[in-house]
Amino acid sequence: MEEVRATTAWVANRATHVMVDSFELEKAVDSIQGSVPKVKWDFEGIHYFDGGPLTVQYLFVLDALNFCFWPDEELIYDHLASGLKASLQKDKYALDANRLQMYTGPQLRELLNWSRPLPLEEERVRLLHEVGLELERNFGGEAANLVKASKNSAASLISIITSNFPGFRDHSLYKGHQVFLYKRAQIFVADLWGAFKGEGYGKFNDISSITIFADYIIPAVLRQLGILKYSSALSDSIDSKIEVCAGSEEEVEIRACSIYAVEKMRELIKSKFKKQVLSIEMDLWLWSYGVRNSALPHHRTLSIYY
Repeated sequence: MEEVRATTAWVANRATHVMVDSFELEKAVDSIQGSVPKVKWDFEGIHYFDGGPLTVQYLFVLDALNFCFWPDEELIYDHLASGLKASLQKDKYALDANRLQMYTGPQLRELLNWSRPLPLEEERVRLLHEVGLELERNFGGEAANLVKASKNSAASLISIITSNFPGFRDHSLYKGHQVFLYKRAQIFVADLWGAFKGEGYGKFNDISSITIFADYIIPAVLRQLGILKYSSALSDSIDSKIEVCAGSEEEVEIRACSIYAVEKMRELIKSKFKKQVLSIEMDLWLWSYGVRNSALPHHRTLSIYY
């Protein structure tokens, strides 16, 4: 995971469209006195959980599809999580590896109880097929075996996922340098840790190694807090709901600077208040704030990675 920290810091130190405001960052840390508000995983009550391998399968499929909701103004993450949950409650074999390889766009919509085409629907179907095929080919059809292979290491699990499932390889090129972000692979680790309360399938001895999950919401919250400052041109694009192209300097800077800023917040909390805070805890706090303030303007990028 040091690749994520190092490459996003490299971007932040060269960014021209996004700036991390150190003064506002320290002000935000001081305002909470180093105590990040605790947010319970699944505080919305929308996820499937049975305490066993089927929950792991559910979470892996969920995070394979967890991207790009904004083109449909009514579609949100809750529809994805609760739709898959309802499908499993109706048919416990709905997410079997062989079934995942067969789903069509309309069948995926039916699975999610969604009545119209999903944003990037063909990509979602392609990723379902990829997950089903690779699970069947290398992991006995079960995401639980993927987790067991990591031997309680979050970094190892992310490495296994990105090595075997191309759809999770969340990389970008910035000024000729490769940047690693790994939003969906990392959030799978976080979901396991949260769902299983750090035990069983959710036990990771290096849970502190992962970063936040750079998406649409976290940057919007950091911008609202004044921690991220955007150039006037980028601000105008975001506020006018103009698409920011995937892989553009602006898009990479938004995501990389978000990770860098939260890492700096964690470091400041540790040095100033002598408290060790996990990135997962920071992410849950910022993300929950963002979803409760849905009017916050966010950047719009067509991407399979977030």
